[in-house]
Amino acid sequence: MKEIIITLAEIVNDIHDLLTDMFGLHMTDKQLHFWIIGIIGMVTFFMVHFFFKIIEKMKWSTTILSFVYTFTVMVVLVFAIELQQAITNRGNMEFADAVMGLWGFIVFFLVYAVIAILVYFLFKTFKKKKRR
Repeated sequence: MKEIIITLAEIVNDIHDLLTDMFGLHMTDKQLHFWIIGIIGMVTFFMVHFFFKIIEKMKWSTTILSFVYTFTVMVVLVFAIELQQAITNRGNMEFADAVMGLWGFIVFFLVYAVIAILVYFLFKTFKKKKRR
């Protein structure tokens, strides 16, 4: 995982150099972050907004959106933990650990989803019988 982070850092540095060479822009890191993160944020916002509008029309839209948001938070948390392990040398910083942690969340969520769907259909069936 350490190698992945170093590679990503090198890619970011190469993009910084490319922008400087291509446009002749000599920006400070703060100025570069302002523009690049601002543009990436807006592109991401429009993509997320488009997909969330589609999800909004689905039956369990709140549950789907809650899952997407929670999964995003879990990705950030898992990688923060892995970075903390690398910085403090407590544990091994491995990509496989991060993936396994996310699988844990997905499995627990699937168990919850199965139970919730069963309860939903039981209540729905019970209501139909009660109306008769």
